[in-house]
Amino acid sequence: MAVMTCNVQHCGMKKGHPSRRSIMMHASADGDFEADESQYLLSDTDADTRTINMTGAQRLCCLSFCIRNFFARLCDSMVNCCMRRRQLSARSVRIGYPTTEKFPPNVLFEQFKLFLNLYFLVMATSQFIPELRIGYLYTYWGPLGFVILVTMIREAVDDVRRRQRDNEVNQQKYKKLTPHGGPRTVTSANIKVGDLIFVEKDQRVPADMVFLRTTETNGACFIRTDQLDGETDWKLRLTVPFIQKLDTNEELFQMDATVYAEKPQKDIHNFIGTITKHDTETEESLSVENTVWAGTVVASGRLLGLVIYTGAETRSVMNNAAPRSKVGLLDLEINNLTKLLFVAVLGLTIVMMCLKGFGGPWYRYFFRFMLLFSYIIPISLRVNLDVGKAFYSWVIQRDQEMQGTVVRSTTIPEELGRITYLLTDKTGTLTQNEMVFKILHLGTVSTHVKTFFCKDGSGTGNTSTPTRMRKTVVTRVGEAVKALALCHNVTPVYEEGVNLAVEESEDIQTVHSVVYQASSPDEVSLVRWTESVGLPLVHRDLTTLTLRPPTGKLLTYTVLQIFPFTSETKRMGIIVKEESTGQIVLYMKGADTVMSSMVEYNDWLEEECINLAQKGLRTLVVARKVLTPEQYTHFEQRYSAAKLSVTERTSRIAAVIESLECDLELLCLTGVEDKLQTNVKQTLELMRNAGIKIWMLTGDKLETATCIAKSSRLVSPNQGLHVMGNLLTRREAHLELNALRRKSDSALVIKGDALETCLQYYEHELMDLAVQCPAVVVCRCSPTQKAAVVRLIQRHTGKRTAAVGDGGNDVSMIQAADAGIGIVGKEGKQASLAADFSIEQFQHIARLCLVHGRNSYKRSAALSQFVMHRGLIISTIQAIFSSIFYFSSVALYQGFLMVGYATFYTNFPVFSLVLDHDVSPNIALTYPELYKDLTKGRSLSYKTFFVWVLISIYQGGVLMYGAMLLFEDELIHVVSISFTSLILTELLMVGLTVRTWHPLMIVAQFLSLGFYLLSIIFMHYFDWDFIKSKDFFWKVIVITLVSCLPLYILKFLRRKFTPPTYSKLEELNTFGSTSLSQPQP
Repeated sequence: MAVMTCNVQHCGMKKGHPSRRSIMMHASADGDFEADESQYLLSDTDADTRTINMTGAQRLCCLSFCIRNFFARLCDSMVNCCMRRRQLSARSVRIGYPTTEKFPPNVLFEQFKLFLNLYFLVMATSQFIPELRIGYLYTYWGPLGFVILVTMIREAVDDVRRRQRDNEVNQQKYKKLTPHGGPRTVTSANIKVGDLIFVEKDQRVPADMVFLRTTETNGACFIRTDQLDGETDWKLRLTVPFIQKLDTNEELFQMDATVYAEKPQKDIHNFIGTITKHDTETEESLSVENTVWAGTVVASGRLLGLVIYTGAETRSVMNNAAPRSKVGLLDLEINNLTKLLFVAVLGLTIVMMCLKGFGGPWYRYFFRFMLLFSYIIPISLRVNLDVGKAFYSWVIQRDQEMQGTVVRSTTIPEELGRITYLLTDKTGTLTQNEMVFKILHLGTVSTHVKTFFCKDGSGTGNTSTPTRMRKTVVTRVGEAVKALALCHNVTPVYEEGVNLAVEESEDIQTVHSVVYQASSPDEVSLVRWTESVGLPLVHRDLTTLTLRPPTGKLLTYTVLQIFPFTSETKRMGIIVKEESTGQIVLYMKGADTVMSSMVEYNDWLEEECINLAQKGLRTLVVARKVLTPEQYTHFEQRYSAAKLSVTERTSRIAAVIESLECDLELLCLTGVEDKLQTNVKQTLELMRNAGIKIWMLTGDKLETATCIAKSSRLVSPNQGLHVMGNLLTRREAHLELNALRRKSDSALVIKGDALETCLQYYEHELMDLAVQCPAVVVCRCSPTQKAAVVRLIQRHTGKRTAAVGDGGNDVSMIQAADAGIGIVGKEGKQASLAADFSIEQFQHIARLCLVHGRNSYKRSAALSQFVMHRGLIISTIQAIFSSIFYFSSVALYQGFLMVGYATFYTNFPVFSLVLDHDVSPNIALTYPELYKDLTKGRSLSYKTFFVWVLISIYQGGVLMYGAMLLFEDELIHVVSISFTSLILTELLMVGLTVRTWHPLMIVAQFLSLGFYLLSIIFMHYFDWDFIKSKDFFWKVIVITLVSCLPLYILKFLRRKFTPPTYSKLEELNTFGSTSLSQPQP
């Protein structure tokens, strides 16, 4: 029996000497299809044994090399064992994150990599040294262990969920074709390169495969790629023709064929390969249309594929790069304040040592003082903030006014409250990406033709038009409509059970509902329009297109070639042959910037493109070229040869196609309207009143972008426009910048190439002028330029930026911004998946920033400063105690008192500050000007920090000196009085900080107080007889009142004479509501 050998070769990096990995899979052996890794790089003569004479130095070098190599291999083996690296030959894939597990060793490394945790680890470890011990071990190890435990639990939960998701994928069952016994079941984790795998309809593809066969009779099937590239449209994939023609699958094992595959790479839109049938010496090219990538879902039929990449070599895994780690501005500010606290620890320690003197073992006392004052640096700050951020994210996702919102990055919710620049895409973001066909323009007799071609027109021209002219127009209409009905990649999909072999007497589109599948909503709108004017598309497969004209007789066209649309070419084409006449025609459509040089000379195209763009319409130029059979045969030969080339295939194919794209007959110009999103005007107005500057970055034409900017009120009606068109030289850029400098309150509209020219010569001047403009529109902007603009704003202004978009071309901009916002749109979920925040509608941005951003920033600022205050006040008490008792390095509060102070006794009320808010959501949205104060960073600044430092010093001094003055007999009475007053002071200070009380805040207050009372009763830290006495109560009350009452009085006076803006608005809103509710006389 003949054996089919699937030789999958991966091309190397160097030309002329490719480093190939030849993987021979013999389908006759039902084994694991292991790869033959031998490379045979040496010739026979090179492999001969040689006698080499070495000197002593050479022997020493050889020995050292061997030892070094041995230890290197040993280290690699240990790393592989510890880190559990995956073998690429097996399909065991980590979803969304690297395969290295975080728990438990890695999480410890990540936590102690932080300065604060490492500092406390050193402090806690020092307690094992008897000379440095100043209390019980759990006094320092307790808080540190609690912080690390919380973090490890969070990471453990994430790892368990990640492992569960991995197991769900890795244990999915698939059918593997074998030569004996038919298909057998394998798990996706056991799929190897060279396996022949069946994938059923609605089943996810487990590995990168070459598409060999399908149950669909036309030799093609649809796949869904939304989890790979974010696009929601279905993609058409083609089988290998000579394998599809086989009668049974088992005949594959009687063939001798070789599949050549390029080296694994990230590009999901391109693939270079060939398949060679050795018995007939035939070779066919393989492109991305002949592949199905891992992660996609089969949407029609059942397919059989040859596995070429598995595991980490698959496209989906190679594209799972970790996104840029974003650090919020609040975290940076807190980090700077923490450095000040560390300096305070060192300064206070040095002062105490100077007062004590450096006699004796001074270094021991120095370290003990550092241990005593280490509570100035709050170890629980990081945990409180992280848990607070998680709570803010949970609140955002549960907001009923923003249903569908997803927070993908829980580390930066406060950034939403500090935004100064909002950069937005146009199509699908400000607009709905819902295309409505509006106009078809022929260029001649424009008035009558426009009336004729408007969608809502009657279909008849002006009766005064001469008959000869009317016939000419009608003929051109027919050619234009036919071109639109043929030049696309739209496929009509009918409900289950509908026979697509359409009969002429049956109008299938009126009997059965049809859904058009395409990669672009523009194309769907055009095909729907051709249907509405009487030329519907009723059937399409790989080789034919069928139209139904008004006469009822079907028109069948054979599809000879298709040239799909790409962002580089900005056009698509199709070559069809009409069955009834045998005429071969090339139809093309694309952007006017590329099509204008391909069509025959005309004097109207450029002008009409500008006119339609000014109306906010998206334009497409449609043209055709009639080919003779000889011309097409010559083209097909060169095109086939270019597709078989292994090197520079893309450029060779493009060169062959461009040879046809000349002297095209211009048929028409189409105009499609993209509707605005809901409440776009109101949302942009809110953001602008909040002090946020809005920039629109789009790849569309200047005229269309300008029109959308005006219709969406991005540019106010009373604002002027300064347009920078084509700037090629430094002098032109200089003149334009001078002209912009002389204009005030004018919005800037600039093209992408003009932006590049200005940035090349006058980067600082351009940015200085642009940031002063009320709005900026950048058109003809590439995805790379969008990200570059974001970075320019960040670098030149230092302000926080947010970017919002809905398509794959917005991902780079979203990831570059400080806060990336993705909209789930018609272009797919790619932007949504890459963003920090995912929303359903553009109008949700206002509530996301003005309400949730405000609350997150205000709450985190209050929480962080209060946690610092908690550490400063107890360190002040310790410093006063040491100074009174001859600068002794002895802890005042020992044992569980120190552990409980930062956890059970005060943590619940302090953390309840995440429930606080200064204004209601309605007030925040009604008065967006309140947002301007947030961008100034006044809630957390050096000023507010030093105010809290002064409060801590005052209260710590009152508590300690008050206890010293009022105690009578024993020192333990000082501890009991001062510590109880400290706990009550902290609870009262939380009440002083709260602006709007929540029921859970009151519960937290009583819960902490209850924990403290229980610990007094059952843990016997204090003298119980003294605790029950009246002296204890009145002394604690007096000290607490002295420490807190002046602050309450100051707060009352401040709100009375200089109230904050938000309190005025709350009172105004309350007064207005009350007056409206009163009956009128």
